[in-house]
Amino acid sequence: MSNQPLTIRLSIGGMSCAGCVAAVEGALQQTPGVQSASVNFAEHTADVSGEVDATALVEAVAAAGYEAAELRGTEAEAEEKEAAEQAHYRELLKKTGVAAVVGAPLLLLSVSGNMPELNGAGRGFWLVVGLITLFVLRYSGGRFFTGAWKSFRNHNANMDTLIALGTGTAWLFSMLITLVPTLVPEQARHVYFEAALIIIALINFGAALEMRARGKTSEAIKRLIGLQPRTARVVRDGREQDVPIAQVGLGETLRVRPGEKIAVDGEIIEGHSSVDESMLTGEPMPVEKQTGDEVAAGTLNKSGSFLYRATRIGKDTALARIIQMVRQAQNAKPAIGRLADRIAAVFVPTVLVIAVITFMAWFNFGPDPKISYMLVATMTVLIIACPCALGLATPISIMVGVGKAAEHGVLIRNGEALQRAGQLTAVVLDKTGTVTEGRPAMTELVPVDGDESRLLRLAASLEAGSEHPLAEAIVTAAQERGLELGSTRNFNAVAGHGVQGEVDGRQVLLGNRKLMADHGIDIGVHQTQVQGLAGQGQTPMFVAADGRYLGIVAVADTVKADSRAAIARLHENGLKVVMITGDNRVTAEAVARQVGVDEVMAEVLPEHKADTVAELQRRGEVVAMVGDGINDAPALARADVGFAIGTGTDVAIESADITLLRGSLHGVADAIAVSKATVRNIKQNLFGAFIYNTLGIPIAAGILFPLTGLLLNPVLAGAAMAMS
Repeated sequence: MSNQPLTIRLSIGGMSCAGCVAAVEGALQQTPGVQSASVNFAEHTADVSGEVDATALVEAVAAAGYEAAELRGTEAEAEEKEAAEQAHYRELLKKTGVAAVVGAPLLLLSVSGNMPELNGAGRGFWLVVGLITLFVLRYSGGRFFTGAWKSFRNHNANMDTLIALGTGTAWLFSMLITLVPTLVPEQARHVYFEAALIIIALINFGAALEMRARGKTSEAIKRLIGLQPRTARVVRDGREQDVPIAQVGLGETLRVRPGEKIAVDGEIIEGHSSVDESMLTGEPMPVEKQTGDEVAAGTLNKSGSFLYRATRIGKDTALARIIQMVRQAQNAKPAIGRLADRIAAVFVPTVLVIAVITFMAWFNFGPDPKISYMLVATMTVLIIACPCALGLATPISIMVGVGKAAEHGVLIRNGEALQRAGQLTAVVLDKTGTVTEGRPAMTELVPVDGDESRLLRLAASLEAGSEHPLAEAIVTAAQERGLELGSTRNFNAVAGHGVQGEVDGRQVLLGNRKLMADHGIDIGVHQTQVQGLAGQGQTPMFVAADGRYLGIVAVADTVKADSRAAIARLHENGLKVVMITGDNRVTAEAVARQVGVDEVMAEVLPEHKADTVAELQRRGEVVAMVGDGINDAPALARADVGFAIGTGTDVAIESADITLLRGSLHGVADAIAVSKATVRNIKQNLFGAFIYNTLGIPIAAGILFPLTGLLLNPVLAGAAMAMS
């Protein structure tokens, strides 16, 4: 909408842990004009909204010690970003390999007890090893030292700080002992070059695994972007020509041939076809399209060839809006994720304090060689306490959850809705267009003489000139049966009663009981059927010709084929299902019986739907509202979670938290299932990260040493951190 703030998407470089997220978010939020900023550690991106220039944001991030570049969301840019990530992944593996090749033989010497002494020829050996280690630390671990220095200059501390302190201290101590061994007692003369190297190797390997996981979480977006064709066949000056997609203008005429993807959103102006929309809606069956029907960018034309007029291009196409919605949702943080970010922001400084306490405790109370124990314990605390797992716990789960939902035609707009959907206790369903198809269809023919075709032909011939929705249902039914309609003259609509006219020379009446009574026609023969049809929510219309009663044509807004099964799934989730409608109570209750809802609220005015949602909330229910019309928008906004049927209006979709592209209520149950699975996964991840750090840090500090004599090796700490 035009009054919405501008959203700028940035790629962020140099982030190494969840602590960096807080630093980058803080820098962005302090930029003048920014309304909100959300950083996604898993994808290394930021979404910023407000009246602000991208250049100012990039400068703010740079001032905080990180790198930033604006992302415009084009396919070429996405491919460029993916190629850069692949190159970085290979570089991380190469750095892992170099550190491991040098560190592994030293580790084997240490484990086997064959380390050369720190005197004579052995001293020369360790000097060479120290210089090689320095080179490897520069090549394989340089980014940690650079990141630590940037953080220090910006008065921050992050994972790089911990790693740089840990490995840097190990190298400095080892080099000092090599150059001046008499500085410490003989039993403390131990070098830790191998520890520094293997730790750097393991951390790089962990970063490579993390990057691979990040790549997998973006698969949904990559697939959606991949749906956009690169070229379109436009008709200009009577000639068809292929042009890049960016050059297609509004109102242009485009040709689509069998097997081609539709380039932009539009309306068919010539021809017909079946279109596979499964990539957008999750619905496997192709949809028949003819003149006047809308088609969406990215969908696949199956059989026929047609011309269509471009109605939405670029960022306005349905596919582009879906990609933007999925991206925003993947970058969003539910309450549980914000908690993790707050903890991560204070985590690194806390670890530094614990490291100092560990250092002092071993120095004052530790056994000989104190310096050796002190160094090992402090270095191990710094290395094991990486908050990466904490920072990735939420965004990785959200990216996968939102992506999976999008593949099944469920678009989740924000992280709050994703978390809230799993906590719902009640679902309010609008009837028309949500539970039902939203358009009348002929449901029953009850002829007096048993001739259904004659009854339907007369009714349809008379209604062919009417624009009433019920008339359209009767005419459509006759066409589907292949009936040839008769010629109609002197057509007349009788307000509130029905219609009358002359069909093939016969005087025909079609309408309600009152129209029949006014013309003295007795319908008593079908009295029982009339009551039965009304009880099923159908509207019976009576047909008479030349003063003689012929039978009933019944019309109803039919229930969607899968509504009953979808509502049963909601019941299985322990949800109370309420149906709300402006329709009369008899029809509403008939529909309710067919689909199995718990409570019916009938004859509710559009403006009172939001009040009904509020009343349920006052009863303590966590309420979802599912609707498709403009009159549902206030109720969708009022509900704890609003679900818009994607086949409905733009206003309803804009007001909702979750959009169901398929138009099926199964999407509600799917969204709830995704929500529960995602939140469960976030909790498992956070629990794992908290347990890892809660147990790991005290063990690293040496809490078990007085009881068991065991002290955690820094190399094992590095392995644990890389795998966490």
